[in-house]
Amino acid sequence: MHTHTPNRPLKILIGCDTFTPDINGAARFAERLAAGLVERGHEVHIVAPNTEYRKKAPAIEIVEGQPMTVHRLPSVKWPKHEWLRFVWPWRSKHYARKVMAEVQPDVVHIQSHIVIGRGLSRIARGRGIPIVATNHVMPENIVDFTMLPKSMNSLAVRLAWADAKRTFALTSAVTTPTRRAADFLEQTIDIAGVVPISCGIDKASYTPDLSPRTDNRIVFVGRITAEKQIDVIVRALAKLDPALNAVLDLVGDGDQRPALERLADELGVRERITFHGRTSDEDLRAALTRASVFAIASIAELQSIATMEAMASGLPVVAADAVALPHLVHHGENGYLFTPGDADELAARLTDVLAQTPDERRAMQQESLDMVEPHDIRRTLDTFESLYRG
Repeated sequence: MHTHTPNRPLKILIGCDTFTPDINGAARFAERLAAGLVERGHEVHIVAPNTEYRKKAPAIEIVEGQPMTVHRLPSVKWPKHEWLRFVWPWRSKHYARKVMAEVQPDVVHIQSHIVIGRGLSRIARGRGIPIVATNHVMPENIVDFTMLPKSMNSLAVRLAWADAKRTFALTSAVTTPTRRAADFLEQTIDIAGVVPISCGIDKASYTPDLSPRTDNRIVFVGRITAEKQIDVIVRALAKLDPALNAVLDLVGDGDQRPALERLADELGVRERITFHGRTSDEDLRAALTRASVFAIASIAELQSIATMEAMASGLPVVAADAVALPHLVHHGENGYLFTPGDADELAARLTDVLAQTPDERRAMQQESLDMVEPHDIRRTLDTFESLYRG
C-alpha cells in the first residue's frame, strides 16, 4: 500500500469510458473533478477512449482551463450511438498495464465499471494501489443502445450489474452522486457503505437574474435522447394556455431531435421551440439566465448536473418525480414535481410557475439558490481528496 504524507500533492489516475469531447453528465463530472484537482496542485492523468481507432501518445490537454495528461486509447464507435466510443474489452487490461507502468499513480479513480475502469481496477489491485470508484451508470442508460432484442435486456442488465459487483469489490471506496443513487446501488448489487458525493458545480460560473420576466421561456439543457423523455415537455407545451405565450428552448443535441421536430410539427408548436443544438458554455449559461423555468422529464438521473446548473442560475424547476430529481426539487419550495410521463400534470405545474406573482417567483428562485449551495464543487473536491488519502 502506498503511504501518503499528509497534504503532499498526489498523482491521480482517472479512468473514464466517456470524456471530452463527449457531452454528458459523467464526462462533465470527470472534467470538472480533474480540473479542480490540478488547480489544487495534484498531478492528474486521464485514461479515456481516443476519438478514432489508433494509438495516440499521451498528450497534455487543456480541460476546463487546466492542463492535464490524457492517455487516449484506441477505440471503436458504438454503432447505435451518435458519439459513444469504446475500447475493445479484451484489450483493457493490456492498456491498463502500460498506463500504470508509465504513470505509477498514488491512487486510481474509475468513473465506470464497464471497460476502462474494469481493466484499471484489476491491474491497480494487483499492484496494491488504492482504487476509488464512482458509479454514474443506470441500466436505462445502457439498454437503449445494446442492440439486443427487448427480451434480452433484463439479462444484459443483470450481467452488467454482476460485473459491476466484481469490479467494485476491488475498491477502497465506492461513491455515487446522491443518497438515493447510493441506496439503489447497495440494493442492486448487495454492497455496503456506498458514499454519496455530489458531482458539484462551480456556482460562481452561473448568473441568476431575480428580476421579473417579460416573457415565458421554458428551458431544458441536456442530451436529446430517449431516456430524457423530452417529448413529454413538447406535449406539455402544446397543452399550455395560448395566453401564456410560452416558448421552449432546447439546449443540446442527440438522436431524438428529428423525432421531436416531427412531434412539434404535428402538435402545431414547432415555431415556439428553438432547437439550439450544441452550444458554447457561455450560450448555455445565457439561456439559463434568461429563462423563466427549467423543465426536466428524465427518468434516469443519478444526479442531474443540468438541474443544478439551472438552480445556480436562480430558476424554479419543474421535474419528473423520479430517481434523484426529488433530491433537488422540493415540491412547492423551489419548483414542482410531476408524475413521470404525464404531460397534463407537467403543463399544470409549468402553469403554476409561469402564473406566479413576482414575489412568489422570487421566493422560488431564492430557494433554488439556497438549495444548490451544498453542491459547490469545492466541497466535492475536499471529500474526494480525503478518500484518495485513505
